[in-house]
Amino acid sequence: TRLENNVVVISPFSNQQQVKLTGTVTDVSNNEPIVGAIVSVEGTTIGVQTDVNGRFTINLPKSNAVIKVTFLGYLPQVITLKGQTRIDIKLTSEVKRLEEVVVVGYGTVRKKDLTGTVSSIKTEELVKTPSSNAIEAVEGKVSGVDIIKTSGSAGAGINITVRGNRSINAGNNPLYIVDGIQYTNIQDVNPSDIASMEVLKDASTTAIYGSRGANGVVIITTKKGAEGKVKVTAGSYYGVSEVAGYPVPMNGSQFADLKRQAYRTNGIWNSTADDPKVFTSAAEIAAINNNTSTYWPGLLLHKGSQQDYVVGVSGGTDKTKVYFSFDYYKEEGVLNNDYSNRYTLRLNIDQSIFNTFKVGLESQLAYYDQNLRSDAILTVANKVIPYFTPYNTDGTLAKYPGNANQLNPLLEELPGAYVNQNNITRLLSTAYAEWKPLKGLVIRSNFGVVNSSTRNGHFEDANTITRALSTGSLSSITNTTQADLTWENIITYETKFDNHSLSLTGVTSYLSNRTDNSSASGTGQLLANQSFYALQNNPSNLSISSNYVGSNLQSGALRINYAFKDKYLFSFTGREDGASVLSPKNRWQFFPSAAVAWRVIDEQFMKDIPVISDFKVRASIGRAGNSAVKPYQTQSGLMLIPFAWNDQTALAYGLLPQIGNKDLKWELTTTKNLGFDFGVLKNRISGSIDIYDSKTKDLLYLQQLPPTSGGLSILNNIGKTRNSGLEIALRTVNFQTRNFSWISNITYTRNKERIEYLPNGNDVANNLIIGSPVNSFYDYKKIGIWQTADLTDATSYGYKPGDIRVLDINKDGKITAVDDRMVVGSAVPLYSVGFNNDFKFKNFDLNVFVFARVGQTFVSTYANKFEPNAIENGAVVDYWTPENPTNAYPRPDSKISRAALPFATTLGYKDGSFLKIRNIT
Repeated sequence: TRLENNVVVISPFSNQQQVKLTGTVTDVSNNEPIVGAIVSVEGTTIGVQTDVNGRFTINLPKSNAVIKVTFLGYLPQVITLKGQTRIDIKLTSEVKRLEEVVVVGYGTVRKKDLTGTVSSIKTEELVKTPSSNAIEAVEGKVSGVDIIKTSGSAGAGINITVRGNRSINAGNNPLYIVDGIQYTNIQDVNPSDIASMEVLKDASTTAIYGSRGANGVVIITTKKGAEGKVKVTAGSYYGVSEVAGYPVPMNGSQFADLKRQAYRTNGIWNSTADDPKVFTSAAEIAAINNNTSTYWPGLLLHKGSQQDYVVGVSGGTDKTKVYFSFDYYKEEGVLNNDYSNRYTLRLNIDQSIFNTFKVGLESQLAYYDQNLRSDAILTVANKVIPYFTPYNTDGTLAKYPGNANQLNPLLEELPGAYVNQNNITRLLSTAYAEWKPLKGLVIRSNFGVVNSSTRNGHFEDANTITRALSTGSLSSITNTTQADLTWENIITYETKFDNHSLSLTGVTSYLSNRTDNSSASGTGQLLANQSFYALQNNPSNLSISSNYVGSNLQSGALRINYAFKDKYLFSFTGREDGASVLSPKNRWQFFPSAAVAWRVIDEQFMKDIPVISDFKVRASIGRAGNSAVKPYQTQSGLMLIPFAWNDQTALAYGLLPQIGNKDLKWELTTTKNLGFDFGVLKNRISGSIDIYDSKTKDLLYLQQLPPTSGGLSILNNIGKTRNSGLEIALRTVNFQTRNFSWISNITYTRNKERIEYLPNGNDVANNLIIGSPVNSFYDYKKIGIWQTADLTDATSYGYKPGDIRVLDINKDGKITAVDDRMVVGSAVPLYSVGFNNDFKFKNFDLNVFVFARVGQTFVSTYANKFEPNAIENGAVVDYWTPENPTNAYPRPDSKISRAALPFATTLGYKDGSFLKIRNIT
């Protein structure tokens, strides 16, 4: 009799033909029998359940079969038989998941010992959603994290905020740490290479990163090699994308009607007999009579695609462990010649020199070959008069179709007409050495290098959208190199005595950032096919420029974790940062935090409440900073200014519009957090609830200056913002039988974001309103269109039937910019919900992920595209006429442009709430 992995082997297999296996399934902690546990043979449909005594009998197809034992609330166990006829199996309660290790700043901690707020995502969750960016795959799966893709173009980036926006003039993206090193280009990391991703959200976990942690921290740990046989994994996918519900502009007859109504308003048109007064060219009248209509965006939009091919190899010995991967990802956008190719190589090596000393290397090489298009071409396509065609009678492209005002956007589709080529190479390499001289003591040194080289070649032919009204083509090339160095030393000491556990972590850190670039440009390229490769052949506007930016950050940190009886947990963190971007008097800043947790479930009185399987209370308070000051912003810069003197052109130096401020310092965010972790019914339902309140002061705010100061603006630490909210994460086991299971993960995030103080009150010019989110819309409130019956009231306000009607907030009988504007919406949602479902039936699995974002407002470019004078095409809208007294859009008017249309901006605000099936796999 022997014990193997909690499996008690009773007797050896004596007859190779014997296929019957008997045994028992019990709880490892109390030896109680588990009734209804499922014992099944992997790869088959064979399976049985244990009886009231936890016993089972199963017929095996072969003596070395692999069996799987599962039961709700317990960790599954897979056993490879070696000829046994009887086994006793002991299952471990799923509560033991709390023994899993979570990565935090400069170390790891067991889930059960966490005092802060950390969300952890494993590889299997990241790869369920096909995406070039691992962060995009997290959308809706982590409470408190808001993720938005910046556009639909190939290689588009991701905007992510953790617990709301704090800054106005500084960035709000979190700090990214990849294998211990700061790395901003998170899109380089192949999702299949990630072992785990942790999001640190409260101050007790982010303060260890000091001046970089106020916006949250995302820690990515990549895969390592493992001892044993070489393991090869491979995968690929191919997908097609297309624009769903692209807004269609007016067709030929619709636009002709708009133009007639615009002239009708001014008494010029009354019937089709007056068409010659409106449509002044024979080409227009012919096109209208022939019912010609061209859907211009349809000539530009195509189906896009994504494809990914990845191979991973891992293996090793007890001394050497290696992980290698290669990934090729290609995305083609919905516009012609809009593409992004990414090639990624990763090599991770861990080498033990002797028992107490090891070294390692984690390296990643990413290369991009991109040509990115601008969506300006679609904007023009929506404007082109629809009753004209793109071609001349000889089949060539017309520059201005039908002699209209809009350039033919198809000219930009010609080969070589528009080039925006990026070639990017980035290397992230981290070397480490780790020594364990004494029991519990670990000394580690990390040295990381990020090298980046980018070349952007740009060419626009003379007949492209932005150059049509300029003097010839535009050619430019920009080369940028970046070198970031990180050197960190971490000392960790852990010890236990009696009922006490103590962990000490000390950190020293040095970061160096260097970036330089050079660019050259010219106009009028003599040979268009030379594109941006022969700038010397541009006869006009040749210019060159170069730039250099450098900064350093030096830090020291200490963290103390203490536990009494493993149920009373305490944590203290302090970090001090010194930054070269600030003047010496403000260079250093201290960032403290403290947290406590109580594992209530471990108290004796909880033993009498068996329905509760886990319960922990957490509380924390701390301060983190936002390293938002750019290099040299404490100094005033000079620029060359040409001026005329005595009939001669001369050059002089003058101050840049934004003058320097030697008193600049960090933005500071203080966060309070109260959290609860719980599990009921043997963790059939488990999750966490967090309530937080974050206050940011010394906000970087761009203050306008009087002209007599010599500058236009200055950056100051004078604003305040606040974010408070609720986060809920739930895991529910809805069904679990021998052949079928359904497990759900639900997230709910509600954040209230607002500006609390600005030096001069509301900054309406920049939509910055006290009491509202940073990204708010401050405007008049459209309540409809003035109707014929409202003639008297409309006249009293200075308007007429058919004009946009807005709310008179103070009811003084007039509409003024000072008294009658309000916050009409915000780009941030009221709340968001993620609903992730994993179904398993025998050997098949299905994932369905539903995501909702509710309460945000967006400005619809399409809805705003209404030209009352019909000078160009626009949206298909319900506009006002005497026969159509709508409250949607105002009356067309040939004498008013959109720029002069009163309250035109109110037409674009739309409710951006949505519920979508994010993914089905």
